[in-house]
Amino acid sequence: MSFSKILIANRGEIACRVMRTARTLGYRTVAVFSDADAGAPHVMQADEAVPIGPAAAADSYLAIDKLIAAARASGADAVHPGYGFLSERADFAQACADAGLVFIGPPPAAIRAMGDKAAAKRRMLAAGVPCAPGYLGEDPSEHQSKDQSESQRESQSTERLTAEANLLGVPLLVKAVAGGGGRGMRVVSDLSALPEAIAAARREAQSAFGDGRLMLERLIEHGRHIEVQVFADRQGHCIHLGERDCTAQRRRQKVIEEAPSPIVDATLRAVLGRDAVAAALAVGYVGAGTVEFIVDTDGRHHFLEMNTRLQVEHPVTELITGLDLVEWQLRIAAGEPLPLRQDQVCFSGHAIEARLYAEDPYTDGAGWAPQTGRVLHWQPQHSTAARPGLRIDHGIAEGGEISPWYDAMVAKLIVHGRDRADALRRLAAALEDTPLVGPKNNGRFLRDLLRADDFVQARMTTTRLDEWQAARVPLLQRPRPDDRCWALAAALRSTGRHASPPAPVRTPGLAGFGLSLQCDGVQRTLQPSAALQLISWRGREVRYAWNGVQHRALAVVSGANEGDDLHLVIDAAVFRFSEPSPYPAADSSANGAADPSRARAPVAGVVAQLRVAVGDRVEPGQPLLCVEAMKMEMWLHATAAGTVRALHAAVKDSVAAGAVLVELDIETPTP
Repeated sequence: MSFSKILIANRGEIACRVMRTARTLGYRTVAVFSDADAGAPHVMQADEAVPIGPAAAADSYLAIDKLIAAARASGADAVHPGYGFLSERADFAQACADAGLVFIGPPPAAIRAMGDKAAAKRRMLAAGVPCAPGYLGEDPSEHQSKDQSESQRESQSTERLTAEANLLGVPLLVKAVAGGGGRGMRVVSDLSALPEAIAAARREAQSAFGDGRLMLERLIEHGRHIEVQVFADRQGHCIHLGERDCTAQRRRQKVIEEAPSPIVDATLRAVLGRDAVAAALAVGYVGAGTVEFIVDTDGRHHFLEMNTRLQVEHPVTELITGLDLVEWQLRIAAGEPLPLRQDQVCFSGHAIEARLYAEDPYTDGAGWAPQTGRVLHWQPQHSTAARPGLRIDHGIAEGGEISPWYDAMVAKLIVHGRDRADALRRLAAALEDTPLVGPKNNGRFLRDLLRADDFVQARMTTTRLDEWQAARVPLLQRPRPDDRCWALAAALRSTGRHASPPAPVRTPGLAGFGLSLQCDGVQRTLQPSAALQLISWRGREVRYAWNGVQHRALAVVSGANEGDDLHLVIDAAVFRFSEPSPYPAADSSANGAADPSRARAPVAGVVAQLRVAVGDRVEPGQPLLCVEAMKMEMWLHATAAGTVRALHAAVKDSVAAGAVLVELDIETPTP
């Protein structure tokens, strides 16, 4: 099972992460890249790189034949699938084996056994592992005398799923049988919403995994998501490396993960570890895997699924164990036994990870909407150099583009502390010191969440963030610049400096005349402020005094014309200031959805569904079409009654952000 050159069949931060360990162990690495990723960091960091096609993942990172061809062209003799994309596809593992490549992951049979969530749940029930009540579809083994395809169609019909949902009751989860990462999953709290949830989950699952089969699962309310890291070797040994708490989620997507869990004691840890190891052994598992459980309010655990791959959140396990899990993967793939026995695994301190997403988390922007654009500032190396115990895994670079084609997660900030309170404090500070400037992101929200009382006191549940969004709690309201921010922005603009000044800048405030600025739709005319003193502006680092107290800030200048926009970062929030144009806009609706006659794409993406045709009459609130980007579906709705005059996109068309997709003739209200 020896190998020397590894093709990483993935992109972004995980590809960079795998390369880092592979390089230290002396392996050569090969990157693959789509047209959208030609200049991405994972391409630049690899020893070799092979293009694999258009930006759409289905035509590149999900194209098995192209990945096998890339391995052959580069001379790679092993493939690491990373996570996401094809990492849990048994047919990919089999294709690698058929091509004579070492697949750095579990055998195809184990992926099939656990990749099919319904079949995996049947195995767990047979093994005595507790599971949440649900409907798993028909078991093909029970229908040898009946046409299996016919049986499967019947078990997957909307009518059958609806009948089973009525028996289970609400709340429940509609889940894809294949895949993972929260794709193909919908929460149903009212059975009247079930048909749409089934349609949306099936469509998303088919698109993401090539398998539209669904299952139903009773939702454990107020639960905590706890997962156990397992490792198995080819010699039949399996151990666990403790648990991770992944309860903080939005729309079933994880936001913050930590290890150990603040609600798991030694007794529960032993039970979870026992069941996780039993699950892995039951399917002949090899390599890294994660067994996921939901723990209810009474402390009872229920099996959810097993992810047959390395997880996004694996760094927190690495930090509390002192182990390199990618190294373990490579050693096991080479045929070595597990490096440790269960009784040799030790845990130290507390680790916590925050996922930095290119998304707008705030409810005034609909909440969690994905964002794209150019990275204006990203300097994680400065933070890691200044803060011992901080690790940042990422796959972006200053000047690069965040595109709509892939996951919205662009980086992970991970810290290790002596205890949970220490880790929380360190991570909040790291988020303040490591801003991403360019596309809107959730950096400030993450810092605020780490300081929220419910999080600090370990009172989160898997639905708490969605409940907060619905209630429009202050934590999910967009930060607004205060007088200090406005005064500092005006002082910086008035200096006329857009590069590093040769000496400290000292000024009592603004110039002697008013300066008009706008930020987040608000316009103000600023006069000199006696409370502000601009002390220095070196590069992007600003030092200033406000009411006699000195502070630091980050200032990034951008725009088509030098100095058009000033991005000011204070307390982990990014505010963009600009001077308003003296000329009225030719089209007052061009920068938003104010014009009800035009429905515009909220972000760049792909049209996933179209609900109207030319000539259709629509009512306010009626869905028009759906744009999919970064693992999220966004619906456009009519804001006024009218008739569809024109459609400018069809299903599967790629669209640009702000593009007009539907035009309506708006009805004039009757007096």
